[in-house]
Amino acid sequence: MRRLLLLPLLLLASLAHAQLPETDWLELMPKSDQKALEQMPEIDHNSPEAQGTFTEKGGMKQAKGLPAVMYSTKTVPAMNGKDIRIGGYPVPLETDAKGRSTLFFLVPYPGACIHVPPPPPNQLILVRYPKGLKLDDIYTPLWVEGKVKVEKVSNDLADAAYALDAQKVRVVQESDL
Repeated sequence: MRRLLLLPLLLLASLAHAQLPETDWLELMPKSDQKALEQMPEIDHNSPEAQGTFTEKGGMKQAKGLPAVMYSTKTVPAMNGKDIRIGGYPVPLETDAKGRSTLFFLVPYPGACIHVPPPPPNQLILVRYPKGLKLDDIYTPLWVEGKVKVEKVSNDLADAAYALDAQKVRVVQESDL
């Protein structure tokens, strides 16, 4: 009898510690944009886009002349308010007094701040993480968990179509793969 009472408690405890399923970056992009991306021609790294750098104003913004999908701010309404766990790479924007990143863009591939072209706005997430995270390398992949919002964000560096108030941010470990 005692075991029967313990079973529901163990089940609740395991659910409380359950991990959110991973959200794929393509889930943030409407099907029409996914199709357009698949049909997009190869982009040459010698394009005008290659002239931008991470440090210049607008360094991650899209240069004119790319296919329209590369500027897309179209979002997936069902994602608004959803708790997600997504993997990506940080592009630091603000740090606290201890040097921890508290505001950063999360991007789907490493080096998005220096490679061309940058992701479309619906593939950029502005992450707000007041606890902060010490970032030693922007090529270090992160897991970010929290509630994502459809929120258009524009600053000198980039435009994003989503924002996320992070509850948890951690470096991806080899054991996660």
